[in-house]
Amino acid sequence: MKVKLTFLGTGTSSGVPMIGCDCPVCRSADPRDNRLRASVLVEYGGLSILVDCGPDFRQQALRAGIRHLDAILLTHNHMDHTGGLDDTRALNLCEGHPVNIYCEPYVVRSLEKMYAYAFAQPRYPGSPEWHVHEIGNSPFTVRSNEGDEVIWWKSGVGYQHRPALEGVPEKTVEIVPIQGWHLKDKSISVLGYRFGNIAYLTDMCLLQDDELAKLQGLDAVTLNCVKIQPHRSHFSLQECLDLFEKIGAKRSYITHVSHLLPCHSQFEEMLPPDVHAAYDGLVLESE
Repeated sequence: MKVKLTFLGTGTSSGVPMIGCDCPVCRSADPRDNRLRASVLVEYGGLSILVDCGPDFRQQALRAGIRHLDAILLTHNHMDHTGGLDDTRALNLCEGHPVNIYCEPYVVRSLEKMYAYAFAQPRYPGSPEWHVHEIGNSPFTVRSNEGDEVIWWKSGVGYQHRPALEGVPEKTVEIVPIQGWHLKDKSISVLGYRFGNIAYLTDMCLLQDDELAKLQGLDAVTLNCVKIQPHRSHFSLQECLDLFEKIGAKRSYITHVSHLLPCHSQFEEMLPPDVHAAYDGLVLESE
């Protein structure tokens, strides 16, 4: 099944350039060194799927012309991956459906705190309309939102709801989650995702060998790296390269890049021929 993955953002939690920084990377004139917070748009089996929705989502959506999403998959609960979820209100209004969010149970609990107004009853008029689905480390199915309940805005009242339309053809795809860890003590779980022959993983510092079986036979894989040296919550460059070799994908890409790594053109020269630094707007495709 054909997959198209677009990098909406490839930066670390501070983005690049970082506020207040005057380093050569932050001053670079190369547009590939301008990095919004890490997120990708995946077009797969006729569905549009967003992975992570950070504080730059509005800018990313406008830049990429996003007008429709079937689902949002969250990797974990940190703000640089969830801080833009309120902006999905615009899709509620334009599409007339709730937004489907898929994440681990601990991430749901975090969203309930961060976005308490979106879960409260009675609802504040205009708060985002979400359907939140709890997932784990087993394959799960994502469905098109065309068959979801219909919502419409009533001025002075808020969203009105009616059941899903009957007879709407349903498109589905199976997603394979890959569990890694944001800290080596395994206190923060992070899910990567495999879409056909492309896998996207970020914000990990530990990926156990039993998860590598899910990553065989890939055309492309993405891992995170914020600096060359070891880091307590992200792969170092050598750890990243070693994992790429274990996975054995045809092409490998580095994301969640910070200003602690060299400028894009210099970074590319440091990498093996089949490994690349991803940049905002880069598109990967696989049949």
